[in-house]
Amino acid sequence: MAMAQPSAIPRAIWVLGFVSLLMDISSEMIHSLLPLFLVTTLGSSALAIGLLEGAAEATALIVKVFSGVLSDWIGRRKGLALLGYGLGAATKPLFALASTLGLVVFARLTDRVGKGIRGAPRDALVADLAPPHLRGAAFGLRQSLDTVGAFAGPLLAVALMFAFADDFRLVFWIAVIPAVLAVALLAFGIREPASPTGTRRTNPITRENLRRLSGGYWAVVAIGAVFTLARFSEAFLVLRAQQSGIALAAVPLVMVAMNVVYAASAYPLGRLSDRVSHHRLLGLGLVLLVLADLVLAASSHWAVVLGGVAIWGLHMGMTQGLLAAMVAATAPPDLRGTAFGAFNLVSGLALLLASALAGLLWDRLGAEATFLAGAVFALSALALLQTPRLRPDTGASAG
Repeated sequence: MAMAQPSAIPRAIWVLGFVSLLMDISSEMIHSLLPLFLVTTLGSSALAIGLLEGAAEATALIVKVFSGVLSDWIGRRKGLALLGYGLGAATKPLFALASTLGLVVFARLTDRVGKGIRGAPRDALVADLAPPHLRGAAFGLRQSLDTVGAFAGPLLAVALMFAFADDFRLVFWIAVIPAVLAVALLAFGIREPASPTGTRRTNPITRENLRRLSGGYWAVVAIGAVFTLARFSEAFLVLRAQQSGIALAAVPLVMVAMNVVYAASAYPLGRLSDRVSHHRLLGLGLVLLVLADLVLAASSHWAVVLGGVAIWGLHMGMTQGLLAAMVAATAPPDLRGTAFGAFNLVSGLALLLASALAGLLWDRLGAEATFLAGAVFALSALALLQTPRLRPDTGASAG
């Protein structure tokens, strides 16, 4: 099979990618600095950061269940995505105004509610727009553009921190601008495809409809949960970089390094996933995660930390778009929103548990124990992936 070229990807998917890029610039300008802001300005502990980050990401993933179900029920995706991006943009000023941990928690959780509202409808919209033989490439492209924003945001945050003498709040105010641009681009740049004529909409979570989600789909859900348990919040990468002794303003560069690798690898690996076994790529992704954890546990020297986060980024590029393509491949078209929502619900609960455990280990035993525990979880996930029931036949050469 010929590998998909970028020009073959529908225009609307490119637009969705740039919407994600702009919102990620805004979010990562804040999130790459937030652990440092919480520790140095508000005096928070690593456990508090782990609980906050786990709860925030779990909130986003859990809310996706309801937005995904609703998008299937009404047969429309764009309106819910617009609501979610709008809510995310509206929360950005709260970080600049926060003087207590309580307001940061409120802003972070509300921001993630917005992410949850938009996530499943947007992913289902990508699946609706992309031809089946280009789904891996389409998800990889959107993920790649999203991740360009994820490294551009921290890079901009570093530059602004140096320029404005470590003024966290000013950087947070500037982050409002790309968020507003993302909402405008989505509102005026995408026309949603019409639902097929004569389609009858029913409640997606009836017993009859849920039975249509196959065993292959639930195997993908299980795999996603196992992956999430093995990979805790990236806030701990920022805290590890702080231990390397580099200037405070330069610490977010660790997220730049990770996301440069992530962005560069997501699209080509997404293209590759359209023609090779998904199971093998997932296994290789877990091997990379084990290696990243071991490197990060070995030393806090800046060069070692940089190498570890680069490997972490390659792992993300190999697995995140791939898991989304596997959900799309195993779910009925009219239940894709529900399918993405349920997938993210299970992953969200796993992320909350993983991040809380990581924070507890960090406070009690140190950074090394946190990353070594991550490696153990990843090895356990790799062993579970060999279970026949956790090997859904979704790849082009999986069978």
